[in-house]
Amino acid sequence: MKIREVISKEDKKEFINVHVTVNSGNPNWVRPLDSEVEDVFDPNKNKLLKRAEAVRFLLEDSGKFIGRIAAYVNPKYTNKNDQQPTGGIGYFDCIADQDAANRLFDAARQWLRERGMEAMDGPINLGERNVRWGLLVKGFQTPVHGLSYNPEYYQALFENYGFKKFYSQYCYDLDIKQDVPHQLVDKFYKAHAKFADDPSYYIKCVTKKNIKEFSRDFSEVYNKAWASHGGNKTISEAVAYKMFLKMKPIIKKHTAWLAYHNDTPVAMWINMIDLNEIFKGFNGKLGWFEKLKFLYLINFKPLTRLIGLIYGIIPEYQRTGIDYFMIAEAEKELKTKTSFDTLELQWIGDFNPKMMAIAKFLDGEQSRELITYRYLFDRNTEFVRHPILG
Repeated sequence: MKIREVISKEDKKEFINVHVTVNSGNPNWVRPLDSEVEDVFDPNKNKLLKRAEAVRFLLEDSGKFIGRIAAYVNPKYTNKNDQQPTGGIGYFDCIADQDAANRLFDAARQWLRERGMEAMDGPINLGERNVRWGLLVKGFQTPVHGLSYNPEYYQALFENYGFKKFYSQYCYDLDIKQDVPHQLVDKFYKAHAKFADDPSYYIKCVTKKNIKEFSRDFSEVYNKAWASHGGNKTISEAVAYKMFLKMKPIIKKHTAWLAYHNDTPVAMWINMIDLNEIFKGFNGKLGWFEKLKFLYLINFKPLTRLIGLIYGIIPEYQRTGIDYFMIAEAEKELKTKTSFDTLELQWIGDFNPKMMAIAKFLDGEQSRELITYRYLFDRNTEFVRHPILG
């Protein structure tokens, strides 16, 4: 077995192919777009690479590529309680062979150690945490877009090497078409009546036409509700606008909302369509033909699945019931004006008991578990799990 660094155009193609080879026998797997993977490692597409470093390795045996891994040093990747500089690994794929997996992990560890790292977390992405983050260990049904997907035996490969669970990540399914769960009826409709009778409170649905206004209001709620949690950074109106402008082709009416009081945004519930309902069958490609097909399907295919991205209330309005008002209003539109039947909440860390409690309170059914692992290079160092928020 030989490790080689991904450098040439052919190497990059083989890096994609390893993932395809390992997963292609699974009917539930949806091939990610090749361009989405390549963009992570392109300095012109991934701005993190202005300060971060990344490398990719392939594992070859008898003329065949049987594994791959990426490693990153990202100055923006920090956990407040870390006792050591920590790098990341991701895009791991390997045949069911522990020695092969060990060689990949060793290559990544050595590269990270040479850059001053003393631990590695993985599998993680060199980018946002809602994409390719964590190892899937439960819930191997068809993945939603951006979710990690891997064979079940990967868990043993990680744990046999010595990785330990840094935190678990849970996804929850909500049945959109069912009636409000009995334990929520009083809370939802009493809250709804309270706010609905006061014209100073209202909600707005996000549309393609109001992206500029939405970006401003989203950044305001996000910065007040979430920026102080878990080392998250604030987001400027300009950055939010660029982000949602890029998402404009996939924005569907009746999927994301903001709640207001006296014209000030105070709460948000942001969901997006599951693009895997469209990309399944694209075979990783997005050429002109696929783009035409995409435009047709997104406008005419009855989509059934939403992905819950972010839910937040600014501190002054928490525990007032404004979120129940927002959800009750949105529920009417989802049930009567869309084809969606399932909302999957993505993903909630076990270090965030408040959000886990909300998901369960909303009658969410745990649909998947992923694990983000950590490996300490000094095996005598005490292992500390991710701290609990709040």
